[in-house]
Amino acid sequence: MNLSIEIQTKLIALEEWFQSMEGAIVAFSGGIDSSLVLFLARKFQGKEKAIGVISNSESLKKKDFQLAKDFCDQFDIHLEIIKTEELADERYNQNPVNRCFFCKEHLFHDLTEICEKYPGYHVLSGTNFDDLGDYRPGIDAAKQYQVLSPMVDCQVSKEELREMARYFELPNWNKPASPCLSSRIPYNHTVTKEKLKQIEAAEDILNDYGFDDVRVRHYGTYGKIEVQREDLQKLTLVRNEVLEKITALGFEHCEIDPEGLVSGKLNRVVKK
Repeated sequence: MNLSIEIQTKLIALEEWFQSMEGAIVAFSGGIDSSLVLFLARKFQGKEKAIGVISNSESLKKKDFQLAKDFCDQFDIHLEIIKTEELADERYNQNPVNRCFFCKEHLFHDLTEICEKYPGYHVLSGTNFDDLGDYRPGIDAAKQYQVLSPMVDCQVSKEELREMARYFELPNWNKPASPCLSSRIPYNHTVTKEKLKQIEAAEDILNDYGFDDVRVRHYGTYGKIEVQREDLQKLTLVRNEVLEKITALGFEHCEIDPEGLVSGKLNRVVKK
């Protein structure tokens, strides 16, 4: 495939951006945004100067953790695995509207400790230019810890980022967004390890039935399933057995959201 002139120009800007750095420590989640940042750091700076760091925390799906490790194996990228303890922090687990800030605060604090092993290296995030227009408290934490965002600096949108990832044949270029499991719990509802396990298991069930892009929102006593609107009819065909299996995970009952999947749906209360 060929890239548009505009995207080619931004790719040249990214190459110059990376080559101006001593080295990079990339906050890596396995998602497409941080995957491309880490891939480009490896491509433009070399293996020794591009370090991926992922936190194997309870809010990251096991599948996504494995995909992240596979990605680094495929592209010969140095990966360090840490374990952040945000779930033990009441500021996080009480689930205020700025929960993301405290999660990123833990992550970026731990990454500054990694920096001690690599003097002069900068911590990078996968934040893209479109993210600036969304509600993302984690960006404030990034500013506090002076985390750099090449995709923001070079004004790369989410769609352009995916096009670049497709051009470089990254295996997850078209992978649906997979935000942290805590984002399935409404604000001010406590985040617990048990709830996160229920959510992950419920979404695994939906994946097993062929629904790739899903959310199971956890409302304390009941769960609410979101699939893509075009998949709602398909879901009705297996409705009873799916609801039975998910309810068996510990929900009093479970229902299907007729609106379908809307990323960031729980942020509506913040925007109001």
